[in-house]
Amino acid sequence: MSLTLPERPSTAPADDVPEAPRIVPARRTGQRITAVVVLVLLGLAINSVVRNDAFQWGVVADYFATTAVLRGLWLTVWLTAVVMALGFALGTLLAVLRLSANPVLRAVSWGYVWLFRSTPILVQLLFWFNIGALYPHILGVRTVDLMGPVTVAVVGLTLHEAAYAAEVVRGGILSVPRGQLEAAQSLGLSRLRRLRRIVLPQAMRSIVPPAGNMLIGTLKGTSIASIIAVNDLLYSTQLIYHRIYQVVPLLLVATLWYVVVTSLLSVVQYYVERYYARGSADAR
Repeated sequence: MSLTLPERPSTAPADDVPEAPRIVPARRTGQRITAVVVLVLLGLAINSVVRNDAFQWGVVADYFATTAVLRGLWLTVWLTAVVMALGFALGTLLAVLRLSANPVLRAVSWGYVWLFRSTPILVQLLFWFNIGALYPHILGVRTVDLMGPVTVAVVGLTLHEAAYAAEVVRGGILSVPRGQLEAAQSLGLSRLRRLRRIVLPQAMRSIVPPAGNMLIGTLKGTSIASIIAVNDLLYSTQLIYHRIYQVVPLLLVATLWYVVVTSLLSVVQYYVERYYARGSADAR
């Protein structure tokens, strides 16, 4: 009896096997041409600004770091910090009231946000600047002595920013999963402790990006306080160019300082966002 073994399949490559298709990168000629055109136009624009004698860059350099300008810059930064701190403190309270089960508190919070978002900030500042016409005395003190230009700017800008901060904080709180609140309730945590230890730390991931935009907007928005003679960065440069009649160079001084501070704040915002995005797919 003979045993026949099965034949092994041949390992030699067959001649009729097609070759793997060769990957050819897509041509992006249009994108390259567009990029070159944009770079050329950008270079021409920068060259026209730098080499245009009408900008008077020498005057800009002379007044860029003068004492008056730096004093106005410091007031602008200080005003921004105070307004943001007070605005978000009040805005957080308004957001909590808006999410309250009490219909009266919800209505009051909604009415505040509606009122201050419906009126221009310039109108609000002028109203607070002339509040003495309605209330000549506050707490036994003359209103004109109590509400100076800087105080009016702090009050007006804070109340305005609080309305927007309330919506930012409310959106961040609503972004926290409901299960987190239920888990905190099951542990017997008080409402304030749940808000401080559970809700707000998780809501910060959604709060920080719009809050950073608000911070930069507030920095630039403080320039409107110059209308009530607050000696901020813009008002300081205005006092100088009214004296030396060099409007454009002094406006460039203010513009460059706003660009510098805004850029620094953008860097800080980037790292704060990274900090609160730890452990998520959005971390960079």
